[in-house]
Amino acid sequence: MAHALAAPPLGSDLRPVMGSAGIPYVGRSMQYIRDPLALWRQQERRYGQVSWHTMAGRRVVLVLGADGCEEILTNRDKAFSNALGWRPLIGPFFDNGLMLMDLGEHRHHRRLLQQAFTKDRLASYAAAMEPLIARTVQEWDSSEHFEVYPAVKSLTLGLATEVFMGGVRDGDTRLDAVNKAFVDCVQAATSIVRLDVPGGRWRRGLKGRRFLEDFLRDYLPDRRRGDGRDLFSVLAHLEDDDGERFSDDAIIDHMIFLLMAAHDTSTITISTMVDQLGRHPEWQEECRRQSLAAGPDVSAPAARAGLTALDAVMKESLRMLAPLPTMARWTVRDTVIRGHHVPADVMVVATPHYTHHDPTYWSNPEVFDPTRFDGRALPHKFAWQPFGGGVHTCLGQFFSAIEITMVLHHLLRHHTWSVPADRATPIDFTSLPYPKDGQPVRLQRRS
Repeated sequence: MAHALAAPPLGSDLRPVMGSAGIPYVGRSMQYIRDPLALWRQQERRYGQVSWHTMAGRRVVLVLGADGCEEILTNRDKAFSNALGWRPLIGPFFDNGLMLMDLGEHRHHRRLLQQAFTKDRLASYAAAMEPLIARTVQEWDSSEHFEVYPAVKSLTLGLATEVFMGGVRDGDTRLDAVNKAFVDCVQAATSIVRLDVPGGRWRRGLKGRRFLEDFLRDYLPDRRRGDGRDLFSVLAHLEDDDGERFSDDAIIDHMIFLLMAAHDTSTITISTMVDQLGRHPEWQEECRRQSLAAGPDVSAPAARAGLTALDAVMKESLRMLAPLPTMARWTVRDTVIRGHHVPADVMVVATPHYTHHDPTYWSNPEVFDPTRFDGRALPHKFAWQPFGGGVHTCLGQFFSAIEITMVLHHLLRHHTWSVPADRATPIDFTSLPYPKDGQPVRLQRRS
């Protein structure tokens, strides 16, 4: 039975947010994990583009459509808190990362962190990644059942530790444990039982966070003393206008969040691109033609400029599967979304993944069509938002695009691959989306 979340103010022409809780405590969590688009379309049919339900015992206002997404992400009346929105989900694992900051604190830390993502810094990171990507991708063997996702995840974590951390000491065998710790932290966000109980996902996340802290603190003194060009070293030496540097705790917090964002989201996008190119050989061949013409090393911007087909494929893949399907906020006071009265102290989620599949803006949205990104203007400013919007737009989006392009470039030059057209890739939305079956493809080395 539908209920109003809260009554609008007397005398106003605002509409109430309608919805229903779902299964006690669990709410709509399991429906979201199985198929978020199906859940959202069901909500839209019943209640419209602004509705409410519960997730793990918490009331959530669900906002669908580009216009609602714009209202939330631009946050013009400062009614939405980023930190309070994400903290209930990932706070114990990624607190004090840039995504969990607001207003003045966010501006201060973002200005400092931007120094780590200048054009010169990005060029340095690209040069460091080039030989690592080339060597790793060339070593992938032909296989009738090559699992893309774990192979790419291992590669991107290696890149993150090398480029962001400056590498690890010889004999340090903790990288597999680091990868597991990140997975545990990310998956803990959707725990139904949010308690530190044996065997629970929440506990695994807490243990993962402690492991990552210990791992990074072990390397921090070296980065403070050195003059490396990796992100860890850069953060250890950044200064604001008053000459103040990040504290040790702030560096650890930022590194944990940035390392997660750097390898998890890139992995998802690379995985989606490989999947789609395996199903669309004509696009794979066009991308390969441009990569062969560009030469082996595309670490420089001028070399990547000719990879226009690959750029379009990347953008269309981000549309098909956004690495961050929802973006959480928290109302710090009563506000209005699309003419609906939304009370203070509730979670609100914008849904880029829904907008990316909205036929209002995208014709045949379930069809892979990179020509959508041939230089034409977007059908709506917020019709495509894989990196968020407003002041919280992803700081690392250009680094991510460089990394993704370079991995696919080398894969195209050295391999061909195919995916059976009739085999759907099962996506798990428990936390960040990923292929449940490891995403097997038929991989062959090029002669």
